[in-house]
Amino acid sequence: MKQRISVLAGLALFTSASLGLSACGSSAANAESAENKAKYQAATSIDDFGGMEGLEKAAKAEGQLNVIALPHDWSNWGGVLESFKKKYPEIKVNEQNPNASSKEEIDAIKTNQGTDKAPDTVDVGIAVATESTQYFAAYETQGAKNIDPALKQKDNLYTPDYTGVMSVGWNKTKYGDISKIEDLKDPKFKGVVSLNGKPAEAGAAFNGFLMANLANGGNLNNLQPGLDFFTELKKLGNLNTIDVTSATIDSGQTAAIFDWSYNQASTRDRLKAQGVEWGIIVFPGSEVGSYYQQAINKEAPHPAAARLWQEFLYSPEAQNLWMKGGAMPVLMAQMEKDGTIDAEAKATLVETSQPPLTYLAEDSSRITKWLQENWDKAIGN
Repeated sequence: MKQRISVLAGLALFTSASLGLSACGSSAANAESAENKAKYQAATSIDDFGGMEGLEKAAKAEGQLNVIALPHDWSNWGGVLESFKKKYPEIKVNEQNPNASSKEEIDAIKTNQGTDKAPDTVDVGIAVATESTQYFAAYETQGAKNIDPALKQKDNLYTPDYTGVMSVGWNKTKYGDISKIEDLKDPKFKGVVSLNGKPAEAGAAFNGFLMANLANGGNLNNLQPGLDFFTELKKLGNLNTIDVTSATIDSGQTAAIFDWSYNQASTRDRLKAQGVEWGIIVFPGSEVGSYYQQAINKEAPHPAAARLWQEFLYSPEAQNLWMKGGAMPVLMAQMEKDGTIDAEAKATLVETSQPPLTYLAEDSSRITKWLQENWDKAIGN
């Protein structure tokens, strides 16, 4: 009995010591993980990881990437995501709220701040990007170094990725031809004309408003014609303010929409299989283009994976995949120069009679403020 007690006592001492070592080991591992996370959140280029191999190793160790507002039929985000997943199967891609607006993307950062659910990166319109820099981390990818400096944010807090041309798409099979923006006032379009979101919150809607404003004689400094146009559409009963999705288009709830050319192209291809012709028109003199912006959450729960994702997006592989979805990637000119462009995909892009109107960040901020003050008063929530 004494011997057994001694053995048990010895086991107890051994177990106690083992638990103590285990706890110390766990604490040390947690401390190292926290230290790495802070270090990765502060990384401003791939050099901070010692190159691509180091970045890939760190991202794979994290094992997850949270993305948001990336519908698969929007500029071929589905193809981009699948390509990344295939290349990095060790990283689980968590796709959150595919149909979120740019504002809702920032809201998700704020709501989930400090948790593992927060988006690691966002893809937002320039209007929201310029107002949200306090949430972004400075980072420049290898590919982004080739972007025209005039297009880039000076501190690399956000980076342009792709653009299209604002257009109107409509169910041509049901409603026939249109040639001018006034045609959308026709009673046959009752309840089916829509912007893709609210102009002060969603990039597509913001630029749809600008397109309508130009088509009605306005400019970047005179925005009233655009507001008058949508106010009249509402009074006529033609304006529908529900969120535009593939489902609302397919059901006919939103049968005439202001949206990017690349979204219209994917809608056209989808509806063609259903026997529906989807028309696409860019009204001459009202061409508008604007790059969406990639940004990394400065408190990204998976900061290495966020940066690996960004490096991938600014590679020829991802840039060409966007182009296959009808978007014009920001590195298109550089890829033509390097011989890495997909010429077949480029040939399908929507052409315009003149270069699209572009605008500066300060224009975007000013116009957004004006819309915040005037849109809801005229149109409602």
